[in-house]
Amino acid sequence: MTEEKVSVTRTIAASVTRVFAVLADPTTHARIDGTGWVQEAVDQAPLTEVGQIFRMDMYHANHPNGDYQVVNKVHVFDEPHAIAWLTGEDKGGGRLEFGGWIWRYDLAPNGPLETNVTLSYEWTAVPQHIRDYLEFPVFGPDHLGNSLDHLAPLAESTPAAGTVSRASSPPRA
Repeated sequence: MTEEKVSVTRTIAASVTRVFAVLADPTTHARIDGTGWVQEAVDQAPLTEVGQIFRMDMYHANHPNGDYQVVNKVHVFDEPHAIAWLTGEDKGGGRLEFGGWIWRYDLAPNGPLETNVTLSYEWTAVPQHIRDYLEFPVFGPDHLGNSLDHLAPLAESTPAAGTVSRASSPPRA
């Protein structure tokens, strides 16, 4: 394989700002994940800048501990056009080590209420010592497509910031 990246694109019936807001909220990531590995956001503050660290509780039956935690570092924050993070682990003593793979969402408005979302998984920077025990790509297009399928209803069902849904509006007098 010459390109070390897989990508999938879907059109989501929500504004680009709404889709970005859902992606920048770590508490939504477990519901977006297409594998069921992501369990819960440890750090629940919205993502706001490059370099920001956020942790996620994970579970995978083939992981040595079953339950484990990943640390993510925001790599791209271009609101509302792109957001990406590196995934790694806390080695203790404040030392974080990232595996070299990147999750990236690119958003392009397709009119005021639709967004073309491209999710990419790239592993070009994965060092050889990790490649020796993990076969890449760890995730294929099906997983990415599942994640976008999970993202769509989250973005489509929640009003954009600053709007009031009819269901929560006070009754008219």
